Amino acid sequence: MQLYFFRHALAEIASVGQTDADRKLTQEGIDRTRQSARLLKLLDLTPIKLYTSPLVRAKQTADILGHTLESPIEVRKELAPGFNLAALTALVSDLALDDSLIVVGHEPDFSRTISALTGGSQIVMKKGGLARVDITSMHPLSGELVWLIAPKVFQKLG
Repeated sequence: MQLYFFRHALAEIASVGQTDADRKLTQEGIDRTRQSARLLKLLDLTPIKLYTSPLVRAKQTADILGHTLESPIEVRKELAPGFNLAALTALVSDLALDDSLIVVGHEPDFSRTISALTGGSQIVMKKGGLARVDITSMHPLSGELVWLIAPKVFQKLG
């Protein structure tokens, strides 16, 4: 299974009375995500599913990716802050090893989960960054880190 972790793009700073969950993408975040999505389309990335955190900024990021990649989007509470390897294991339990999945979520959860999944350390997901992990075992869930793309790479290629 190819598992893609896409961290939500740049979001606004919470204003007075606004909750963290309601923060929206900035225009720069929207533009960068569109650019990244177009590049992923050129790579023929065709995930069977695209799961997103319920937080607004993640849903907006997923909407852009899903539209460009023509992938169905499903909001999953497991991807809200607090996401971990146990939640990931539950999310992929009904998928096959030849499937691909994009998950859109948050830090520091993604870095910690990727580290636990791969045995790696010092993994840091930047806003709008992408990691690809190839799953090598479903029981216990484990895999190999194949890509870790910083958003600046998408900018340069776009």
